[in-house]
Amino acid sequence: MTGNSQRRGAIRGPKKGPTTGSGGQRRKGLEARGATPKAVERTKHPAHKNAVRGATPSAARAASRKRPARSGGPARSGGSARRTKGSSEIVYGRNSVLEALRADIPVTTMYVAGRLESDDRVREALKIATSRSISILETPRGELDRITDGGVHQGLALQVPAYAYAHPGDLVNPQAPGIPLIVALDGITDPRNLGAIIRSVAAFGGHGVVVPERRSVGMTASAWKTSAGAAARIPVAQCSNLTRTLEDYRKAGFFVLGLDMDGDVTLPGLELAKEPLVIVVGSEGKGLSRLVRETCDQIVSIPMSSVVESLNAGIATGVTLYEVARRRAL
Repeated sequence: MTGNSQRRGAIRGPKKGPTTGSGGQRRKGLEARGATPKAVERTKHPAHKNAVRGATPSAARAASRKRPARSGGPARSGGSARRTKGSSEIVYGRNSVLEALRADIPVTTMYVAGRLESDDRVREALKIATSRSISILETPRGELDRITDGGVHQGLALQVPAYAYAHPGDLVNPQAPGIPLIVALDGITDPRNLGAIIRSVAAFGGHGVVVPERRSVGMTASAWKTSAGAAARIPVAQCSNLTRTLEDYRKAGFFVLGLDMDGDVTLPGLELAKEPLVIVVGSEGKGLSRLVRETCDQIVSIPMSSVVESLNAGIATGVTLYEVARRRAL
């Protein structure tokens, strides 16, 4: 026997260092834990939520009682997340920032990129912001890119409160110059289309834009940017029911015209241009919804070559507004 392990008083114990194999090493850590619960039994697992949605009302209530209570505010009712009315928006780009400041829109903070190359727009924006005691923060370009979600900010951005929508009735103003002209959107979801339409409404003497509350685009920073500041001058109203709103406009003396490929009349043959008008624009894919179409006095189509099947909603609105403005000027 080598070594001196057999001498009197020697301590014989386990060897130091790792042992071969893993059997039994963590047995105590696994004892008394039971089997892993099924997915449908875990309250935070998607399978549990799907099972509750498909259960009977009594079963759903029973399952909901097993869920831990949430703190910090009321529970949300299902559906996709959306911004609250109290959320803010970021307006970016030199034209948009300057127009927003000129229109005296409430602004909480102005962000200016470090070492920004100045021009007339930047100097005027800084002058207005200073005169209104708006907080001006010099911000690294990387941080400004993050704030604007990678948008082309041109070194300037504003943090503004959530857009304050007008009421559809506010767009009926007898004191406004010119013949009343309103554009209503039916199913438009692209904010760039909304911004382009607002810009066309401002260019051709329109008085406002109406958007539905649900399944429709809202006044986001992207819409502000695309409007190139026109959103500061053209009110956008929000309605809960577009069909009912159009009927109210008809009662107020407006003619409602819907834009669609299969129209009753083509744009060059439009005879109602000099009347108070509401022009309804549908989505590029689905067009006008059935109820909205039935509410229109006329369906107007834009003649096109066979090469192009349809126009972008923003472009179609611009073409129509130009033709209405041209006829009104005759």
